[in-house]
Amino acid sequence: MDQLLKVMNFCVSSDGVGAGEQQSLERPFGLDGAQRLFAWAGATASWPMRTEPGGSRGLDDCFTRDFARNIGAEIMGRNKFGPQRGPWSDDEWRGWWGEEPPFRTPVFVMTHHERPSFTLSDTTFHFVDGDAAAVLERAREAAQGRDVRLGGGVSTVRQFLDAGLVDTMHVVVSPVKLGPGLRLWESPDELLDRFHLEVVPSPSGVTHHLF
Repeated sequence: MDQLLKVMNFCVSSDGVGAGEQQSLERPFGLDGAQRLFAWAGATASWPMRTEPGGSRGLDDCFTRDFARNIGAEIMGRNKFGPQRGPWSDDEWRGWWGEEPPFRTPVFVMTHHERPSFTLSDTTFHFVDGDAAAVLERAREAAQGRDVRLGGGVSTVRQFLDAGLVDTMHVVVSPVKLGPGLRLWESPDELLDRFHLEVVPSPSGVTHHLF
């Protein structure tokens, strides 16, 4: 069976914005209020960063529970890994996630400024320079027959979409407008020339778009 490249639980606003352009340490998503895009996931029982018992069951929880199923590697852009730009001033920054990142697989961070790989818990971060197809080839090899998850951010997802490399995509649209920012689409209809789309509303208020 072919290895799939999957976008999973990717969150955007109703106007298609997934992040702002002015990312910083204090504003990881570059927008005030962008955390609202992820509230649906954090409320579920299967949210991997949950520290207390409880949380909702149902449709949203199915998607958070499915996040790691058959995933053998992750690809992300440098902007998802951290707020630094240009050459690395040092190697002290080790991601937003603390000592136990939620990925539990090899992670390939796309960057023009490579640095040594490192491991936290059961996640190893590799910093790679290459086009989308070349990075995907490395991730598939590391995944050892399992699927590869494309984690974002917006520009990275668009890069792989434009290269025709994404097999399946799950985008969660929240009923908020964020205005200026990095936009995944003007409308999901833009992708209907290459994907079949099913739209599933959730009782939480978000809408799951399955491509």
